[in-house]
Amino acid sequence: MNYCYVVYSNNYVSNNNIKPRNNLGLDFQTSEWGVDRLSWKSKSGAYDYMTEEFFLSKVFSESMQPSHVIPYYFRAEQPPNEEDITITTLITENRFHVFDRLVTNYQGPISVTIHVADDDKSRDVLLSKLHELYNGNKYMKQYVDVHLVVDNFERQFNMWRNVAKFFARTNYVMMLDVDFHPCTDFRHSILNSKTIMNKLRKGNTALVVPAFEYADLDEGLDYRHGPSNYSNWYETDELYKVTTYQYQYEPYVIFPKQSIWCDERFVGYGANKAACLFELYLSGVDYWVLPKDFLIHQTHEYLEDARRHERRFNKKLYEHFREELCFRYARNFILNGEWETFKASNLRSTCHKIRGFTQAIKYFAKLK
Repeated sequence: MNYCYVVYSNNYVSNNNIKPRNNLGLDFQTSEWGVDRLSWKSKSGAYDYMTEEFFLSKVFSESMQPSHVIPYYFRAEQPPNEEDITITTLITENRFHVFDRLVTNYQGPISVTIHVADDDKSRDVLLSKLHELYNGNKYMKQYVDVHLVVDNFERQFNMWRNVAKFFARTNYVMMLDVDFHPCTDFRHSILNSKTIMNKLRKGNTALVVPAFEYADLDEGLDYRHGPSNYSNWYETDELYKVTTYQYQYEPYVIFPKQSIWCDERFVGYGANKAACLFELYLSGVDYWVLPKDFLIHQTHEYLEDARRHERRFNKKLYEHFREELCFRYARNFILNGEWETFKASNLRSTCHKIRGFTQAIKYFAKLK
């Protein structure tokens, strides 16, 4: 294959120029959504193509369907440098005001997924507020790419994360929840550090920005961030490695875009981000903590009834998922001749206690 591409050529235009361009009842920047062609050509000259809509239906086929992905509903006016860091995030209508603050604070590339319910009333209200948000912040127009997911399924968090990452236009991304406020200019310090950038370019490093929140002492420690080793963070000025990874770990990380994707079977609250990060770790990526940077969580109310039920469902799914990852990546490493390499060390140290794992390794070795 010589090349494979699709061109998204439309820049942001004013509300007055927005025209309908599909049968979903949405307003878009051109009349061509879904019929843009992804084309490829072989060395022998053979040529073929598929529509954008068909291509994206396969890219996100693990998500709940039918679901329509609308890339670049708004496209940032300023093209980012490839060696920059794009914040990838997802927002719902009730977090627009928080996202507005994040954009103003970061002033760098952001790729955001917004879910649009597939009914006329809520869709029109959301899009009206979205246009107001986008037109009301000059940094939004300058730095933010907005992608829509139109369907009837709430809280497909991992699918939404994948959409934001898929359409990010830089080599490095930061998977960040919109409720976290960057308190330091980590982007500047990373991009201007030859040591840190060399680590990122190797493809096996994720940088952890430690997270804090205001809390009552009686609430205790949040163990989802324990491996970041806050005691060490307070005392050191040097980048340090996470050495006690736990499967509940949910740090906010900067890592290469060319990396694993979040498993889209996780729908709703609970374990969705942990599953992304655990697979990233098993795939051979080490976590390193930035010693001079941090985030603050802006607390807000959750749908407690939904959280309780969905966490219970996803807890069970995550138990099976972790074992699945161990066996799948072990087989992959062995058949690719990487089992004894440093790349497989995270998996070897994490998965060896799983029942039947040793026998499976022996079986996979015979397949080579």
